[in-house]
Amino acid sequence: MQRSNSGAGFTLIEVLIALAITAFVAAIAYSSLSSALLAVERTRATAQRTYELDRAWMIISRDLRQFVARPVRDEFGQVEPALVGGTAARFPLSFTRTGWYNPNSNPRSNLQRVNYRLEDGALWRDAYPVLDRAPDTLPQQVRLLEDVEVLEVVFLGALAQAEPEGRGMVLDTQSWQDTWVADTSTPDMELPPPVALEVRLQLDDLGEIRRIYALPPL
Repeated sequence: MQRSNSGAGFTLIEVLIALAITAFVAAIAYSSLSSALLAVERTRATAQRTYELDRAWMIISRDLRQFVARPVRDEFGQVEPALVGGTAARFPLSFTRTGWYNPNSNPRSNLQRVNYRLEDGALWRDAYPVLDRAPDTLPQQVRLLEDVEVLEVVFLGALAQAEPEGRGMVLDTQSWQDTWVADTSTPDMELPPPVALEVRLQLDDLGEIRRIYALPPL
C-alpha cells in the first residue's frame, strides 16, 4: 500500500506567499504606528509651545497690571522715567512694577524694575534687585520664549488719540508712537507714562501675535 502525502507540509510557493502576506501586514502596521507616534509628538510639541507662549503673556500681563509711576536711577546715575521703551530706547520695554513678593520679609522694597528685550532669537525678562542701581548691579535674567524674530512695543499717549479700526471695537494701533523716551532737550521735565501700549511678537512658527494693555489707573 502507498503512504498518503496529505501531511507532508507546505510547499515553497505557499511559504513564500505566507511570508509576503506577513511582510505586507507588518508594513501597514508599522506605517500606522509611525503615523500615530508622529501625530502624538506633534500634539505634544504644539501643547508645549502653547504653554510657553501663554506663560510668557501671563508674566507680561502681570507685570503691566502692576505698573507704578516710580522713576529710578540707572547704573550710570541717570534718571529713568517710570516707563520707557520703543525703537529709540535702550530696551524695547522697561518699567517699574509693584507686587514684588517678599516671602522672607527681607528689608527691601516691594517695587521692582523690569526690562523686556530680544536677544539671540529669544524673549528675555530682566529684574533688578534694587530700584536705584549701582554700577555693579546685575539683573536676574529669565528666558521667557524661544524662536522670537521681532519684539515691538507701541504706545498710546492719550485716550483722545485712540481710534477704532473700521466700524468695530478693535483699536487701530498703526498711528501709535513707536518710542516712549524722555525729551533730552528738556532734561528736567518728567516723562508721564502712556495710557496704553501694544506688545507685538513675531514668532518663527506662529507669525505675529499682539496684545494691548491699558496701564493703571485705567
